Amino acid sequence: MASSEQITLNDPHPPQANAIEAFNILLPTIKAEIVKSRHHWDKHEPRMWRRASGLDDKHLVAFKIEEDLVEIRSAPTSYGTIIFGKIRLPAVNDEEGEGFVHVRIHDPPNRGAEDVRFHSLFTDEIRKDADTPPNDFRAIQTKDKPLEFFNE
Repeated sequence: MASSEQITLNDPHPPQANAIEAFNILLPTIKAEIVKSRHHWDKHEPRMWRRASGLDDKHLVAFKIEEDLVEIRSAPTSYGTIIFGKIRLPAVNDEEGEGFVHVRIHDPPNRGAEDVRFHSLFTDEIRKDADTPPNDFRAIQTKDKPLEFFNE
């Protein structure tokens, strides 16, 4: 698996047709993984999904790739392309503004879109420094949170 030191992500940009197609193939999986992550974290650390605390699962994942995939970054690897996407959650708009999830997918080489795979969601355990426990948790990002490499 690639690390941030092994790849060079392109600059953040609006999604083109091929990225929209890849994320649409995975749309049911992405939505299921968001719900799964929320339920998992709600049992252990409810602050992770707190910005969605008043929403039911259906409303949380009521997004459309064509409208709500707002930014992507990608990088080639020896085993395909890693694609990071910033997806708006239309039901999340609070005192911090609009809410977004960062999603990582993988497109292996030479097969077209049928083998695109979900990899992970970005969940941020925020620390003051590397030697302290997390003091905040965040799965729903703000608009200004950069879409960067993550390997969760």
